[in-house]
Amino acid sequence: MRLRYGFNEVDGWWDIGLGPHRELLRHHHRLMGTQVVRIFVFDKPVPDPATQWDLFAAYVQAVLDMGALPMITFAKYHPPHDDARNLRTYLARCADVVWGCLEQWGGEKVGDWYWCVWNEPNNYHVGGGLSFAQYKRIYEDVAHTVQRLLDPHLAGRRLRIGGPALCGFQTYWQDWISGLVNEVDESLVSFVSWHHYADWRPVVPSASVGFDLKGEPEAPSGTAYRALLMAQTPQYEMRARAVARILDGRNIENVCGELNTVVHHNHDFVGGLNQNAFGAAYYASALIHLIRGGADLEMRWTATARDDAYGLLTMEGQPTPACLAKQLFAQHVRHGDWVSFADPSPDRPEIDTALAWSDAGRLSGVFVNTGARTHRLAAADWAPELTRCREVLRLDAGTGDRIVREPFDGTVRLDGYGIAVVSTEPSAALQPPRVSAKG
Repeated sequence: MRLRYGFNEVDGWWDIGLGPHRELLRHHHRLMGTQVVRIFVFDKPVPDPATQWDLFAAYVQAVLDMGALPMITFAKYHPPHDDARNLRTYLARCADVVWGCLEQWGGEKVGDWYWCVWNEPNNYHVGGGLSFAQYKRIYEDVAHTVQRLLDPHLAGRRLRIGGPALCGFQTYWQDWISGLVNEVDESLVSFVSWHHYADWRPVVPSASVGFDLKGEPEAPSGTAYRALLMAQTPQYEMRARAVARILDGRNIENVCGELNTVVHHNHDFVGGLNQNAFGAAYYASALIHLIRGGADLEMRWTATARDDAYGLLTMEGQPTPACLAKQLFAQHVRHGDWVSFADPSPDRPEIDTALAWSDAGRLSGVFVNTGARTHRLAAADWAPELTRCREVLRLDAGTGDRIVREPFDGTVRLDGYGIAVVSTEPSAALQPPRVSAKG
């Protein structure tokens, strides 16, 4: 099990950093096994380190307090991107952020952090639509700047810097990864990052939410659309494997830097499919496929949000079904475990499974139903040792958006979309701790 769990944290930065429910939010991150959190600078609604250092520092400290590492992402600068003065200003701002972090937290800590250059440079609307040649120049200049400041503190550690954080909807996105690892000094690339979502179209007629499809077809409706979305989860495995082939023989991490079901903030646009039992099954299935594909890190977009269709947690710390599914998965399939998988059965193509063993002897079976039909599964068909288990932990379309504990009789029932776990050491840490209203 190489995969580490992570998140992008954007709209909820204040909530995890300074909000009254911050301890509850951080607790859920720990339950979800969060090890890396992507922090944006120079973009998105986050504090500007140059003018709001105290707020930015609280944001970073919250990530450290939950036991995770920051991935500081120097998102972008305004065009023209070939203008020498614009680039110099950008490099100076990047250097100021690194220098400020060294002053605040010290070189020993900061030397372990991740640094990402740009966000979706191949997407005009998000990252400016750079050419690869433009991006390469910016990347190398930023990497040299960060390396110069961090080298005295690395003590033999590898500088964790990478990119391009590619939009997976664009054609030829793999060319960027090939270019980065083949044309840039390998000492300056320690990870590559790519994004994948199931769809960008609304679940309702586009005119009803004022969305321009720009000539593309409307999404199918109802069960047809849900099936189409869920059919995308094997793409995480295929894409991770494709990137792994490009990286073959190189000491470079393979990072799925953003994933979710439908790309949008609006609840009407998404129809609950990022957060409900369907979203829970989608996320769990995607994790299985990322592990199978050999990915090193996944970063869900996003963790906390204010009335937002992306977030797994409300700003008050209330978990969605997708959040609870991530908790179940991460607590029973852990970094360093031994994992195995069964290919889907022809008569049960909706069922994805993973078995995880720890060196200490813990055995867990994870069963994900990516379809609407009810299934009852004999756990011994996957591993006879699972018959030693005593209970099932289940979240599906019939559990009322919560995890239920049930006696284990050798079978696992899943009522539609959802996830179930049986384990020789089932985790008891499913509910958040009691905290005061002020955290």
